[in-house]
Amino acid sequence: MTKDITTSRAGAGALVRYYLLRAVVAAAWVAAAFTLGTSSAVVAGLLLVLYPAWDAFANARDASANGGFRANVPQALNAVVSAAVALGVLAALRLDPRLVLVLFGVWAVLSGLLQLAVGLRRWRTYGAQWAMVLSGAQSALAGGFFVSRAAAPAVAPVLAVVAPYAAFGAFYFLLSAILLALKTRRRAETA
Repeated sequence: MTKDITTSRAGAGALVRYYLLRAVVAAAWVAAAFTLGTSSAVVAGLLLVLYPAWDAFANARDASANGGFRANVPQALNAVVSAAVALGVLAALRLDPRLVLVLFGVWAVLSGLLQLAVGLRRWRTYGAQWAMVLSGAQSALAGGFFVSRAAAPAVAPVLAVVAPYAAFGAFYFLLSAILLALKTRRRAETA
């Protein structure tokens, strides 16, 4: 029993650190988008490719650290989808900003639903996952918004549309880290 508690605490601690890293990287990306990305189309394009590429790496790393891809199918799928979107965005940047926004929309829907699945699964193990569940649901809704914006007569710069979405992601990851750390601390105090 003590070993299970220790293992659960170690897993929760690793998850807190993972959420904090995701929050910091997303916040840094948003800061770069609102500063460097507004002054250069090349930098804006690079940031748009890096965002899903980072998500692919982070999901792959998370799945690998938590039992591998077979044990974490939603994260494995999210890694594949995010990597494909990064490559798609790289190609679409030369074609049409509307296509980039559609790709981000489809990605937000798919990755949001996959994140929702991961949050629900982790809720059973760790608890304190409501922010991740809410984030996944909101991401799926944001994806629909991105696609609708791509169909609008005038399209805002893609970075300006995506950056607030990334800011909410940073907030949800930070909130999840705090909630999970507090829950883990309370469990340790009562054990």
